[in-house]
Amino acid sequence: MSLKDRLGEDIKSAMKAKDKIRLETVRSIKKALLEKEVAVRPSGQDSLTEEQEIELLAQQAKQRRDSIEQYRQAGRNDLADKEAQELAIIETYLPKQLSDEELSAILDEIVASVGATSPKDIGKVMGVAMKQLKGKAEGKKIQEIVKGKLGG
Repeated sequence: MSLKDRLGEDIKSAMKAKDKIRLETVRSIKKALLEKEVAVRPSGQDSLTEEQEIELLAQQAKQRRDSIEQYRQAGRNDLADKEAQELAIIETYLPKQLSDEELSAILDEIVASVGATSPKDIGKVMGVAMKQLKGKAEGKKIQEIVKGKLGG
């Protein structure tokens, strides 16, 4: 089942269940997906690739994480809680996130393959890591682990 079909089904089930937050969140994902599809049409692409869909979902999740952080700093826990609920819904569409141990092991391999030895090599490692781990781990977390490994 494609992501678009799955979103359509989830919208119907959220409407039947009268789950307002799920309905709003799934609709916003579908809207973003359609907007992205329209944006790639001029390049001759009819629909989004799975990689582009994951990238879009990861962007949506990152926006929610940033909003949660800002709302908590401003003392608006009510809004932060709503964003957290939306984030949990978005994460159901993303591939399973890697654990810290799995991520660390993969990054060890990348560091070795790139031949990175010092903090100057962080950029090389991050370039390879972000391509390989797109949608499987948060960029901020990847960067923290790489810096820890290279002494950055």
